[in-house]
Amino acid sequence: MNIQQLEYIIAVDNYRHFSKAAEASFVTQPTLSMMIQKLEDELGVKIFDRTQLPVQPTEIGARIINQARIALAQVNQIKEIVQEEKGIVKGIFHLGIIPTVSPYLLPRLMQVHQYHHFDIKIIINELTTDQILRQLSNGTLDGGILATPLKDERISERPLYYEKFYAYVSPKEKPLYAKTALDESDLNTSRLWLLDEVHCFRTQILHLCNMKKRRSNQSIFTYEAGSIDTLINIVDANDGLTVIPEMAIDNLSESQKKNVRPFRNNTPVREISLITRKEYLRERMLSIIEDEVKEAVPQSLLDVSLKKFVVPL
Repeated sequence: MNIQQLEYIIAVDNYRHFSKAAEASFVTQPTLSMMIQKLEDELGVKIFDRTQLPVQPTEIGARIINQARIALAQVNQIKEIVQEEKGIVKGIFHLGIIPTVSPYLLPRLMQVHQYHHFDIKIIINELTTDQILRQLSNGTLDGGILATPLKDERISERPLYYEKFYAYVSPKEKPLYAKTALDESDLNTSRLWLLDEVHCFRTQILHLCNMKKRRSNQSIFTYEAGSIDTLINIVDANDGLTVIPEMAIDNLSESQKKNVRPFRNNTPVREISLITRKEYLRERMLSIIEDEVKEAVPQSLLDVSLKKFVVPL
């Protein structure tokens, strides 16, 4: 077994086609096929089911491929650790960001990253929390930016900032709209618009308004997508209210900002962190990305004292 063979089985898994995998690997198809066959013979198992089109990994093959991804990520880290020891911080960082963070953080983060001119290419995918965790596990991602704490022993968390929740209320909701600030009990209503269940932001709102056990209640409106901006538009065009993160307020028009209401007393907050696998070793790379995110968000979000108001996931 060698690194090249691992690269070849990953290529076939990516493309699900031997010819395309060979082309992407800059080898002939017979060479790639022969190397994979040798690996299968050595292991005594079939990694791919060649009778299917497109080519599919076998059950044991899928497990081998996932482990190959992790192994190759570790090998690449060895090279990068040596570079960092020599004072060279460069390379590619694959980053996943949840949909309720990316529209507000990414434009600012891109500006900061371009300004600093680090020799780091950040490849970003918008993914749910479960997708980020799965791709961290198989080595497809290096890190993720999402809501924490996750309480996952496989993961290291580096808290980045603390973002307050705000209510966004339709002027048609006259009793609520008349208030200058809302209580959490004001959210326990049939007029609340929510995200789909795959989003942790929805889970936090349900915790916030004590509706965790009423998830199937048909009187609660649910928008089946990950767009907070669309929830805002729904409130604008109809009635009811929704909950938005603090950084979304900057994207509102002046008239829309009149619909925003803070929460009274203990302001609900979400903690946003940079997470990696525990064995990820590129400390300087992580420190640079962490510093850039903190530079990209308003200073008020860096207040660590807000941690005590974090809403559970």
